[in-house]
Amino acid sequence: MRDMKRHTSTLLFPIIEQDSEESRRNWMCWIFKRAGQQNPANNVHQLWQQGFHPIELSTNNMLEQKLAYIHNNPVEAGFVDEPEDYLYSSARNYAGRKGLIDVIVL
Repeated sequence: MRDMKRHTSTLLFPIIEQDSEESRRNWMCWIFKRAGQQNPANNVHQLWQQGFHPIELSTNNMLEQKLAYIHNNPVEAGFVDEPEDYLYSSARNYAGRKGLIDVIVL
């Protein structure tokens, strides 16, 4: 999990930081940098929460439920009308659209 967090934050933060079309870019960069400054183990930026509490996804139904929850977060926040419209979501890949990073669709 630690390596996945490190790898994805290394990939995603530069994309967000340089995306001139993202209207919330400055706000997101400020949030990520502030979180990094508040963490003694990280002085740059932080995209993920500290620690993790793994839950075994033992059935396809559980996996689909968690994936739908993650994909619907931008909709619930009012950022987009459809999950696949959020530029930084793998929901784009699941809808057959091109995402920012390569995703293996389950």
